[in-house]
Amino acid sequence: MKSFIASALMLLAPALVLAQAPASKAETKPAAKAAPKPAAKSTDKAAAAKTTTKTTKTTKKAETAKADPTSSRTQLKSATGQVAAGIIAAEAALSPAELEIAERVHVGRIPCELGAFVTVTADTATPGLFHIEGKGFKYHMSPVATTTGTVRLEDQKGGAVWLQIGNKSMLMNQKLGQRLADECMSPQQMLVAEAIKKNPPVSVLEPLK
Repeated sequence: MKSFIASALMLLAPALVLAQAPASKAETKPAAKAAPKPAAKSTDKAAAAKTTTKTTKTTKKAETAKADPTSSRTQLKSATGQVAAGIIAAEAALSPAELEIAERVHVGRIPCELGAFVTVTADTATPGLFHIEGKGFKYHMSPVATTTGTVRLEDQKGGAVWLQIGNKSMLMNQKLGQRLADECMSPQQMLVAEAIKKNPPVSVLEPLK
């Protein structure tokens, strides 16, 4: 009986092997077909990366296009400022005669009547111009040529005039029609005033002897 069963198993073994072989082949084929799927995913990723790159470039171009008007406005403002500065510098440029007048201006803290003071300071940024300050006023003045030789400084915007003669100076506000400071004397003018007291000039009204 045992030999019979063994013989039957030996006959059935090849059939079992053949039955299992197709099954393994069938299982292998779907696996082979399923392999390309990752490649499709990588393709999708590459396409997405390209789309992202294009979007980034488009965004940068848009940002650059938006930035250009601001840059142009900045450049325009800068150019306008330079032109305005050039015009102001040209207007502030003094003639040789005006520069000669500026050289004769007395600077410093100058005492005036009634205990007042006027401070005259040369403008270091613009040679020939002066800052004139006192209690309640401050002017930026430039020299003006006169026919009498009097030193005259004017602030056209402020309407003020500084007049300097040999023995005194005074500050006038032409808009208000009043004197802001009078009998102002620098050390040089004090010497002239003393000399005039000692040797007063001959009046044109007095008869010649």
